[in-house]
Amino acid sequence: MRNVARTSLVDSAIAELRREIADGVWPVGTKIPSESRLAESLGMSRLSVREAVRVLVHAGLLHTRQGDGTYVTATDESEVALRRRLDTAAAMDIIDVRRGLDLVAARLAAGRRTDDDLAAMRAALARRDAAGRAGDLDGFADADVDFHLRVAGAAHNPLLGDLYRSMSEALRDSVRDKEQAALAPDTSHEELLRAIEEGDAAKAVAVSVAILDQQERDL
Repeated sequence: MRNVARTSLVDSAIAELRREIADGVWPVGTKIPSESRLAESLGMSRLSVREAVRVLVHAGLLHTRQGDGTYVTATDESEVALRRRLDTAAAMDIIDVRRGLDLVAARLAAGRRTDDDLAAMRAALARRDAAGRAGDLDGFADADVDFHLRVAGAAHNPLLGDLYRSMSEALRDSVRDKEQAALAPDTSHEELLRAIEEGDAAKAVAVSVAILDQQERDL
């Protein structure tokens, strides 16, 4: 990191920490350097660094774990604002939004997916199936969301991927809310993967619609 000027130290530190987060130097889920290391890198007191970190915790970009350290939870405030809005959204509203995102993701993925994309989707489905057979609802929800994120990623549209990732926690909660009903065997996700693998955009869209229709009925 660049050594910052002595004027407006806290504001400068906030800007520098934001830049590190936005540039991916500290990806989401990773722990940032200690207060003392940050102070040394920025050329300022630990008190100024502490205040800058406090501001970014309040903004939702960082989260402090007592006795452990401070972790990155988001890359920008708009992502945080959307996540907070999704936390209070009705399940039906989320499905309505997914009808836009999922159909676009499926159509684009059918035409743009790579072999690596397909392998990642297969791996997610294998974890989903294993968790379902084991009755592991949390593991099932994680794998289900990961599969849909992989489909969105296979569209190779960064904006679409960011939008879908911002919804991931809400999607995970929607699966958990169905409890044991979520674990009922079905082949729809395998059908979606097959359509994407075959490059059949129309079928991929149709299967995505069927998946969302079923989720709507489950409400």
